[in-house]
Amino acid sequence: MRVVIALGGNALLQRGQKGTWETQAANMDATAEALLKIHEGGHEVVLTHGNGPQVGAIKLQNEAAAHVSPDMPLFVCGAMSQGMIGFMMAQSITNQLRLKGDDTIASCIVTQTIVSPEDPAFQNPTKPIGRFYTAEEAQEVMATTGKTMKEDAGRGYRIIVPSPTPIDFVELPAIKALLAAGQMVVSSGGGGIPVLKKADGTFEGVDAVIDKDLSANYLAQCVAADRLVILTDVPFACINYNTPEQKNLETVTVAEMEAHVAAGAFAAGSMLPKVLACIRFVKATGNRAIITSLHSAVDALAGTTGTQICP
Repeated sequence: MRVVIALGGNALLQRGQKGTWETQAANMDATAEALLKIHEGGHEVVLTHGNGPQVGAIKLQNEAAAHVSPDMPLFVCGAMSQGMIGFMMAQSITNQLRLKGDDTIASCIVTQTIVSPEDPAFQNPTKPIGRFYTAEEAQEVMATTGKTMKEDAGRGYRIIVPSPTPIDFVELPAIKALLAAGQMVVSSGGGGIPVLKKADGTFEGVDAVIDKDLSANYLAQCVAADRLVILTDVPFACINYNTPEQKNLETVTVAEMEAHVAAGAFAAGSMLPKVLACIRFVKATGNRAIITSLHSAVDALAGTTGTQICP
């Protein structure tokens, strides 16, 4: 099967870690080892990833050094994080393949994602980025910078920015060409660099963060994937999350998931975009989508665990 796998940014940077190169590289090596079990199972793997912690850190570094080096726009920081994470993933995966005698190459394409200037997200920012803050820290950041911050699924406060819907990838022909050449492709990281297509056919960046799960859905449709697998830090999507009534969702239909969405069962800044991405993929393709954890991915592809969303 051709499988599009979307990794969360926390695959490289866990909560509480400082985000050094050594820490993230070690996390990536462990992640690559788990991902290669899917490749070794005979599946064709296309990878995408989140970048929330990394792009937030890069933006903070830019702001802190603005007195000696110009602060870059958010979309440029997104490009920087996409290149960094993509390089790290491609190198780690290729290295491990080489050690196994497999000459498959993992290649990263820094991807521009086209969005509409009319997207309502620009009037209603919802996407959390960067590190978590306490309530006291959040109040200070908002007071001193004017940034908008919201509480994120009980884990702390984060800065929020617009999150428009992806409508195309500038580099899609290159992605397809690499897949046709038998390479493992890492693309549209962090949802891709948000760009607007102008009337003359040229592109310009725009400050936003595209949800990586919705982008993964669109990527999966574009490359005719048999499965969309969204990896997070829990083995199942749940209703009544983090309450005594919590219930794991196992094999569910699109209609059932839509009913849970309508009932407000999923947090907007965390599980909701994953569920919406899966629903869109299943409705568009008739194929199955899966939400699970990294180390449950092989079993989830076999249908024995994870949230399996079916037509």
